[in-house]
Amino acid sequence: MSFSSDIKQELNKNSSLSNKNIVKQELVGYLISGNVNILKGKEIKFSTESDYNINRFSKLLSNLNINHSIDIVGKNFIISLKTKDINFVNYKEDLIYMKEMPKNEEEKKAIIRGTFMGSGSINNPEKEYHLEIEFTNKQNMDKISNFLIEFGIKIKNMETKNKYYIYFKDGEEISKFLALIGAAKAVMKFEDIRVQKEMRGKVNRLVNCETANLNKTINAAVEQIAAIKKLQKTGEFRKLDDNLKEIALLRLENPNMSLIELGKKLREPVGKSGVNYRLKKIMEIANGE
Repeated sequence: MSFSSDIKQELNKNSSLSNKNIVKQELVGYLISGNVNILKGKEIKFSTESDYNINRFSKLLSNLNINHSIDIVGKNFIISLKTKDINFVNYKEDLIYMKEMPKNEEEKKAIIRGTFMGSGSINNPEKEYHLEIEFTNKQNMDKISNFLIEFGIKIKNMETKNKYYIYFKDGEEISKFLALIGAAKAVMKFEDIRVQKEMRGKVNRLVNCETANLNKTINAAVEQIAAIKKLQKTGEFRKLDDNLKEIALLRLENPNMSLIELGKKLREPVGKSGVNYRLKKIMEIANGE
């Protein structure tokens, strides 16, 4: 089962239907979502592949004593009801619009929850963070966007051909959204995945950093050894002072050793900067500087 299905199953089981105003607002959320169509201004049809989703929508309608029927076409469940039985939304050009604004935070949460149940989806967070809700008109999208902003959730909007979307790509905002609509278990699972992904990311960055540093050390050692061998070939090596000869011979014998380790092997140990200075001096002499 997908992460979206898990969330909708949880919401179907957990959300109370005792408050009629809350029920009505969640139903409005379904009706203004992108999976609703109006046929000839008389019949409303809602389609979904989720049995949890169709069950929830049917519960809301039954709670408000609204007649409806459920059919199965292929993989889709389709709920049908009459527009005349839904008088708490507005109809215009075969589109549904909000009629009454939610009166409080709980009603706003209910309508947001309804839109997600109606046409929301979320990717598997182990792959990428992406949650979206589809609407059939810009007015409804804008109103739901404003409610989410009131709750301190940062959203993004997108418009395509006669379709409007609210979407999130930030893990923190998705987590806040799931908590807002009452999907507590989904929040826990989502946060667990987030933590694991962040830890893996930190480990990968650390490994990449260490690899980059190792490559840098190896490349520097190759250049140093090439300079030393050049001096030996031209006879300039014997002209070096004893300190430079000592570090040069150590580098030839220990091509993979760090500067700190080389410094410790000197007759009179020096730190990283001291070793670096001597090797740079050798390279300058080899390059005729």
